[in-house]
Amino acid sequence: MTALHRSFLSAVFLSTASFLSMASGAPAAEKVSFGTNWLAQPEHGGFYQSVADGTYEACGLEVTILQGGPQVNNRALLLAGKIDFNMGGNMLEPFSALEEGIPVKVIAASFQKEPQVLMTHPDQGFDTWESLKDADTYILGDQGFQSYFQWMITEFGFDASKRVPYTFNPAPFIADKKSVQQGYITSEPYAVEKEGGFKPNLFLIADYGFDTYSTTIEAMTATIEEKPEIVTCFVEGSIKGWYNYLYGDNSAANELIKADNPDMSDEQIAFSIDKMKEYGIVDSGDTETLGIGAMTDERMQSFYDKMVKAGVVTDGLDIKASYTLDFVNQKVGLNLKK
Repeated sequence: MTALHRSFLSAVFLSTASFLSMASGAPAAEKVSFGTNWLAQPEHGGFYQSVADGTYEACGLEVTILQGGPQVNNRALLLAGKIDFNMGGNMLEPFSALEEGIPVKVIAASFQKEPQVLMTHPDQGFDTWESLKDADTYILGDQGFQSYFQWMITEFGFDASKRVPYTFNPAPFIADKKSVQQGYITSEPYAVEKEGGFKPNLFLIADYGFDTYSTTIEAMTATIEEKPEIVTCFVEGSIKGWYNYLYGDNSAANELIKADNPDMSDEQIAFSIDKMKEYGIVDSGDTETLGIGAMTDERMQSFYDKMVKAGVVTDGLDIKASYTLDFVNQKVGLNLKK
């Protein structure tokens, strides 16, 4: 079926659905836009799942996912009121927004663990977290150097002078067996395996104390206060989407991901899902009793205190103003875990 045929059939379907909705007296679905933080990928799978299987639609939302990317700043669109929800990174962004007086809050945490890893070559003596301090070089991007690496310096005594910039090319790491490189658990290790022909040692920084939430869902304070039922529907729909994506049939969601991002391969998708499950990125810890998306005041305070100690964020912030627990910890979707 051609793209033109699909567009025509989609238009016919939507027109028919709208007619039937009006005929039956059912309210029209609320149109909602959600901006992601990068091109479509399995790390966005729960959201695509709820579009694909009708979970959002079932609670009255027509959700449009807007990809992020190198030329797209969906967070800026959120702040400008152009989109309804945004996929954030970790909690450093909301802390910064709070300090600047920007009325945005985190309403759920898709990832319980920051997916950032450090990679080393096998059989080179860098097989433990402590041994990473003996590496010759740390290949790190600016953002990582200014955030989690400052914590590594303060907490563990890593040497900032060994850092060289990461150019998002694995070649320097592959060539230098005494180096450490940053990466996402779902991405760079796959590239190294494919291009370098070996499986790197992986150190998930979350497992060593970098306890931020990640891949958050953000909304403006006005949206939260004025449209709580829409926020509830979107958060709960997204949570159910993650359960169905990780533990159910995710084939339709993966087709949507590949349609948005044709460079995404089935092999990469399978690798990413496997790593998210293996390392408990989405579903671990508090989610086992509270449900995916869970957040707690204790975790937020713990991470904030570490970032203050590392000199990354300002002391004295009322961090509870940067997030809300009103829409999470409701055990939504636990029954969907198979």
